[in-house]
Amino acid sequence: MDWKLPRQGACRCGQVTIEVRAAPMLTMACHCTGCQKMSASAFSLSVAIPTQGFAVTRGEPVVGGLHGPDVHHYFCPHCMTWMFTKPEGMDWFVNVRTTMLEGAADFAPFLETYVSEKLPFAQTGAQRSFEGFPALEDYEGLMAAFRQSVE
Repeated sequence: MDWKLPRQGACRCGQVTIEVRAAPMLTMACHCTGCQKMSASAFSLSVAIPTQGFAVTRGEPVVGGLHGPDVHHYFCPHCMTWMFTKPEGMDWFVNVRTTMLEGAADFAPFLETYVSEKLPFAQTGAQRSFEGFPALEDYEGLMAAFRQSVE
């Protein structure tokens, strides 16, 4: 698939901009109640981008949402748009909120997580579903299946 890279993105007000320079490793929807509350929606959408293929090109995002040691959610300090997430100890990728990117429709979710907390009316069209998060050892196979699904 032609991912049309590099691809630009921005928060709602445009004060923080980002750029994706690498093909996605995986696309996801998360149904956990935390994502529901932070996105004010039935689920959050994200695309895993290799860290070296992601850059903040303008502005200084701030940590919001959870402030613990496990995961850092980054927001625009002005409009408070949730833009991306960096899980602690997994510095090889950045989870970019799909809707921050131009052409967000190109990033349909391949997998969905936390279907155990899914609202009954929420549908994503994802090919794979998990009650929680997949086991860490499953991600390599999931990324290979994702690559195969988009070729």
